[in-house]
This record gives sequence, structure tokens and C-alpha cells, in this order.
Amino acid sequence: MSLAGKRVLITGGGSGAGENLALGFAAAGAEVVITGRRLAALQAVEVKAAGIRSVQADVTEEASVKRMFDEAGPCDIVIANAGAADSGVMAKTTLDQWNAMIAVNLTGVFLTLREGLVRMTGWGRLISVASTAGLKGYAKVAPYAAAKHGVIGLTRSLALEIARKPITVNALCPGFLDTPMTDHSIEVIAEKTGRSLDQAKAALEAMNPQGRLIQPAEVTAAALWLCGPGSEGINGQAITIAGGEL
Repeated sequence: MSLAGKRVLITGGGSGAGENLALGFAAAGAEVVITGRRLAALQAVEVKAAGIRSVQADVTEEASVKRMFDEAGPCDIVIANAGAADSGVMAKTTLDQWNAMIAVNLTGVFLTLREGLVRMTGWGRLISVASTAGLKGYAKVAPYAAAKHGVIGLTRSLALEIARKPITVNALCPGFLDTPMTDHSIEVIAEKTGRSLDQAKAALEAMNPQGRLIQPAEVTAAALWLCGPGSEGINGQAITIAGGEL
């Protein structure tokens, strides 16, 4: 599949799934704009493939998102991938922790998709990277799960709103990914439970019936499929990439 002549903007493009998305879309011939708060991380990805450029931005700030699109230029594909995770029991979760999770995981998606949509003039694809936590509950991540559930609702509502346009809106819902963010979660689990890192990792792998972490390339493959021929009828979906986890 060739995406030559298409421009894709990927938030949170400096590591993990965002980095893999950037490299995958660049390999497909698209012009790729990656964004994030850490410029050095973005630039480290930028040099890995031709056709990738960086724009520093904070998706939780409305003015920053508008500047992000000003610098990126017209985008055919917008992937709201930026996110963060935190964990802790509900009774000890502070309002600041709640607000931080909602800001980056939900408000950031809203601002990114809204501005991306406003600037689209024809064919387009709006994709959010959500999580299985947007489809079910997990203990000790209530703010994160609430935000991801919100992303699914946002995706489904917007898809219906613009269904007559040549633009589709979908969410990808991976299980635990083999990324630095999951590595951090493993460290937190080990610290709080007294398990070894291997034991903590095994606990996350066990959530997937296939007994493994999902690879970022699997998310990229799904995103590319949503941008390819024959994907026109895929709209308003929350596509699970989790080895059969329900």
C-alpha cells in the first residue's frame, strides 16, 4: 500500500507505539509529522527515516494544538496517540492525578481530533490510540480507564456526526504493549507488590490469552489498514488488538 502524497500527524511520536507508527507510515510513503513535548525524543525518531519531521507541542493545551497544526500543514491522517498512565487505588487517588490522566488521555484526544477535523478539506482518517482499558475495567487505574472509555465514546459520536463526509473515525484498543510505558508499569507493580520484574511482566502478559505483550507494529499495521483501500466502511469502531482478551 502506498500513502505517497498523504500527510499524517502522529501525537506522542517520540517513543513506543508513536515511534513505530511514524516509521511504518514513512515506509508506506507518507509525509510524517510527529509531535510531543520532548523535542530531543522526537528528533531521535526523525533521523531514523526519510520523510519524518518534528513539531514540539503539548496536546493538553488548546493554543499549542492549534500551533501544532499550523506548523504541520494540512493533514490527511491524524493519529491521536499521545497518552500517559498512572496507577493507584481509588481511595488514594488525588484530584491532581485524576486531572492529569483526563488531560492527556481524553482532552488531548479531543483537541487533536477536533483541530484535525476542522482543517481537513477532503478525504481523511482520524484515528485515536485508546486501550482495552477503554472497553473494560482494570483495578487501580480508574482515572486512566475512565479517560480511555471517554475516547471510545468520543470516537463513536464523532463518527456518526461526520458519517456523510469522506472521513472515518476509529479507535485502536491494544492490550498491554511492549513499550517503555509498560516497562514503567512493570517497575511500579514490582515496587508495590514485592514481585520481581519478570514476575510483574508475566502478570501483564497473562492478561492476553496469547500470553504475551502486544507489539507496537501490530498497532501500526491496523492503523495502515484503516488508511488503505477498502476501509471506507470501517467507521466508529473500537478495534481490539489484544490476543482475544475480553
